[in-house]
Amino acid sequence: MADQVQATVITVSDRCARGDREDRSGPEAARRLTEAGYAVGPVVVIPDGELSVAEAITAAVSSGARLVLTSGGTGVAPRDLTPEGTRRVLDRVLPGVAEEIRRREVASVPTSALGRGLTGTCGRAFVVNAPGSLGGVSTAVEVILPLIPHVLSQVDGGDH
Repeated sequence: MADQVQATVITVSDRCARGDREDRSGPEAARRLTEAGYAVGPVVVIPDGELSVAEAITAAVSSGARLVLTSGGTGVAPRDLTPEGTRRVLDRVLPGVAEEIRRREVASVPTSALGRGLTGTCGRAFVVNAPGSLGGVSTAVEVILPLIPHVLSQVDGGDH
């Protein structure tokens, strides 16, 4: 199923969007998803902000993405508004997935407990907010890979 699924990775970072810092987490997420057989287009880099996140997720889903993974903007800094933008477009929140991502990360990075990332569905897409670090993105992909086929089957009306 993975090779038939279009995925979009969105890096949310003012500094990366301005070109002040190289985006490392988005390409890492894209690499891991591609290796797992997903059709991943170029990483989209946008500035932090509620509206920019909502618009980027909506555009990805409208273009056919069934998996949208954002990287960054999930902390408590003033411009960390990825969860707020994501919440605007989610039909259903899947809190257990986000909780598992945080649980796995907190063992090695205690401040991961401050992460506010969301996961859920937007139309027929599975949307995941991952932390903006290499480790955080890697953990998020690790958590979601076994779940993606089931989530997509369910949003398509599949049986349990």
